[in-house]
Amino acid sequence: MSRLTERLRRFKDDRGIMANLRCIYVDSKKHRAWPALNRLGVPINDGVSAFIAGLYATHPEETATGNFGHTCKAIERHRDESRPDDSKLSATERRFQHLLTAETDAELHNRVLRMVLMARSQGVPVNYAKLETDLRIWKLSDRVKIDWASAFWAPEALSAEEEV
Repeated sequence: MSRLTERLRRFKDDRGIMANLRCIYVDSKKHRAWPALNRLGVPINDGVSAFIAGLYATHPEETATGNFGHTCKAIERHRDESRPDDSKLSATERRFQHLLTAETDAELHNRVLRMVLMARSQGVPVNYAKLETDLRIWKLSDRVKIDWASAFWAPEALSAEEEV
């Protein structure tokens, strides 16, 4: 559990702070999020923490297990996107694949935000502590992408490992 998510939980029911944190996504309104970030102890120039705070304010339903690949797979299951032909990708699969190809922080944040909005619409919780860690090391190696892809396309293998 991260310190950020613990602090966010304390303000979860404060509608004003949550609304201000959601302003982090709009360039002309970012200044509204800065006092709220300060109350959370998040430096204004910490882009990843600010982004996570905005995501949490958008969809505060959280879990302590799994990575973002698990979240995306749960979205696909909740949307009941059965594939009659294995050669075709589901809509969620295409979005997830598109997410994995993000090269810039702006692309990555935009695509993660879209998936979190989908998670909110389907009632799927997000592991924000793990997401924060993963976003910090996204560009350092392909490990995060591989972990997310493994969780999305081979969730049965992960479930077996968790039981051991």
